Amino acid sequence: MYKEIASNKRRTFLLLFLFLIFIIGLGWVFSYIYDNPIILIVAVGWSFFQAFVSYWWSDQITLFISRAREVPRAENLQLHRLVENLAIAAGLPKPRIYIIEDPSPNAFATGRDPSHAVVCVTRGLLDKLNKIQLEGVISHELSHIGNYDIRLMTVIVVLVGAVALLSNWFLRWGFWGGGRRREGGGVLMLVGLVLAILAPISAMLVQLAISRKREFLADANGALLTRYPEGLAEALEIISQDEAVLQTANNATNHLYIVNPLNKEDAAVGFWANLLSTHPAVAERVKRLHAMISE
Repeated sequence: MYKEIASNKRRTFLLLFLFLIFIIGLGWVFSYIYDNPIILIVAVGWSFFQAFVSYWWSDQITLFISRAREVPRAENLQLHRLVENLAIAAGLPKPRIYIIEDPSPNAFATGRDPSHAVVCVTRGLLDKLNKIQLEGVISHELSHIGNYDIRLMTVIVVLVGAVALLSNWFLRWGFWGGGRRREGGGVLMLVGLVLAILAPISAMLVQLAISRKREFLADANGALLTRYPEGLAEALEIISQDEAVLQTANNATNHLYIVNPLNKEDAAVGFWANLLSTHPAVAERVKRLHAMISE
């Protein structure tokens, strides 16, 4: 478990470092072509403004879109005690608990930090999982909270937004006639055009890769918290094989769930499918959890 945790942390930081180098390099190329360093500053500044709004209110927006409601302690004392005990074991404040009245089993965590965190489960999750399996799911979501994954993904959103703004500016304004270009910059213009087209795609792929690594990390941390990886492995299999469709799921929130609600198998069969997925293949996650048991 510790080896898996360390490996995923290293890979996440490596991807984030490469992402930062990539966006700085992209901004430098566009700024150099038009001899205007303000391009990068404006793009990053606007992205940070957008991220500021999402950082402070993303949890409420997500819960509203998901039609979730808070669960009073008296309504489900068993769930509150389960979350409370796992939060104590993880050294975290107890998060608020929300529920989505939907028969499809799934769960997600949101909030800007552990002190303002929310764990949201569906009715189907409570009905279709036993206590051990439910503990596995909750421990996974608490790991997301403890690892500050929401904050990390906000940073990634900033970087992706900056890349998109730079590319959009180049294609819509700079390339088609605006801006002051360096003389003899024909080759650079061609390079800039290629980068403007490919950069947003590359940024999205890095974002997805980091998201997948954080899922692996949360699995490992969750298994460490309960000391029983099999419970989470069983839960993932039940959730992914359930045929009920989560009605409130959409592309804006699907990456938050423990299993992709838009493609539960998220089978990520093959290299290309995995590359474009927000979640690792469920089969691969279960395989890694079983490997922890054998070790």
